[in-house]
Amino acid sequence: MKIWNCGKIASEGYASGPAFLVCREKRPVRKDKIREEEIEGEIRRFEQAVETGREQLQKLLAAEAQSATSEQAGNSAIFAGHLDILTDCALHEEVTGRIVQDLENAQRALQLSADHYAGIFETMDDAYMRERADDIRDVTQRLMLILQGAEETAFDTLRETSVVVARDLTPSDTIRMNMKLVAGIITEKGGITSHVGIIARNRGIPCLVCAGPDIREIRGQEQILLDAQRGSIITSPGREEKEVFLRNAAAYREMCKKAEESAALPCITMDGRKLSICANAGSPEEAEQAAAYDVDGIGLFRSEFLYMQQGRFPTEDEQFQAYQSAVHWMKGREVTIRTLDIGGDKGLDYFQIPKEDNPFLGCRAIRICLNRPDIFKTQLRAILRASAFGRVRILFPMITSLEELEKAQAILGVCKDELSEEGRPFDKGLETGIMIETPAAVLLAQELASRVDFFSIGTNDLTQYILAADRGNPAVATLYNPFHPAVLRSIQHVIRAGHEHHIPVGMCGELAGNIEAARLLLGMGLDEFSMSASGSPRIKQELRAASCESAMAAAAEVLKSPYIVSG
Repeated sequence: MKIWNCGKIASEGYASGPAFLVCREKRPVRKDKIREEEIEGEIRRFEQAVETGREQLQKLLAAEAQSATSEQAGNSAIFAGHLDILTDCALHEEVTGRIVQDLENAQRALQLSADHYAGIFETMDDAYMRERADDIRDVTQRLMLILQGAEETAFDTLRETSVVVARDLTPSDTIRMNMKLVAGIITEKGGITSHVGIIARNRGIPCLVCAGPDIREIRGQEQILLDAQRGSIITSPGREEKEVFLRNAAAYREMCKKAEESAALPCITMDGRKLSICANAGSPEEAEQAAAYDVDGIGLFRSEFLYMQQGRFPTEDEQFQAYQSAVHWMKGREVTIRTLDIGGDKGLDYFQIPKEDNPFLGCRAIRICLNRPDIFKTQLRAILRASAFGRVRILFPMITSLEELEKAQAILGVCKDELSEEGRPFDKGLETGIMIETPAAVLLAQELASRVDFFSIGTNDLTQYILAADRGNPAVATLYNPFHPAVLRSIQHVIRAGHEHHIPVGMCGELAGNIEAARLLLGMGLDEFSMSASGSPRIKQELRAASCESAMAAAAEVLKSPYIVSG
């Protein structure tokens, strides 16, 4: 028997069964150069592979559409995204350019181009965006197999209910698997926002990711107990370990059942305080998925994903259609759209930002928008137009001064005037707010609160800026902790400032979906919690069982301590 406490919990739960090891033998990519007279033929081979890949993905989308269940919404969005990548003009031009200019064969040109684009995503600050490199690699793998005339058969031998153990898994892998036979998933790599994590959560499959190279010691068919509640793996367990595991699993199932049964109920504490439980989303498809969890709205719509899905800036109409679709799925519930938040390590291949020694403290988010009002106005006009179809709020990111806020509001005013002159409808009472994610915004919270309609605290960036600890740097991972007293006191200061000016204060960072933080944030006075949609039933259940008065007393004690008390 061996016990590992490793990895990150991507999908909670308990699973047991024999280990199914995913081992792949990738065929080597041809590296030989072609002759000039072969250029046309290689381009034709690549284009035919793209067409075949498109047909495959359309079949997968059709199969998902036939299922038409809420669990499949995430998968459909994934494969729709893969279709976008497959037909992306920039990728197509780079591959054909390498064939024409460098005389690379189609396989080699595809591999080099994909590595280039995946590399761009992997260096981004946002964890979700870093893991979008998986999409590019998955599409590349599909095309490469087509070019090589091969099929991947890693899952053909899955015959019994098992715990899948792999270095990493792609969305296409999960389609090839018979998910009815997958009790749990363990991956050596990946992150909680990777697609394997998203699909595991959608299907209720316990999943540990980023478990490290030690899991290579697991043998095929070895019995595994996967505890994705505490983050542990037991191999070849004894009788006592099995009994404890089964008791914990039964208790967890009962807890989840109660949370799901009451998910549609409003989130009201035991002493009568009503809270708003919202979801974060990055696309209309994710908004649709969130609606199935009976959330109170979209607390953060990450609009930058629209800009990253193609090789050019999206037009006003393209953005309007995406925002309108998200509003449609919320059916009258609020949708908070964050304006373009790029920069740092989150870039656009078609929009070059001058190299900066410290991009996290450089030209990003609202700073870029104010420098490029043409880009900013296109987005604001699209958001305003969408507001005619439902409840929409605008959220400005990375605000550090009153001057920045006033400039952003002035440009918004110009857009309103233009639309009025054109006779285009929009919500004239549309609310605007800012993300509190810098120490400057914390210190200016009183003044800022007097000029906006709401605050949304972005704890991911706020924590790294307050603690001077890069959240993407493993070397300082132990220093990055949102439960640090400096972070908690900053959050409390912002909430008080907001309430003194009679505006609601929400949170859209990862801390909002942390079950350990729920009562603490309640006691600090937070009004809105926005998180991954799948995590909302548990947070609702936790807060419904809480007393606001008791939570306030507990929070006051925590805030007195100069030490990190949790997390």
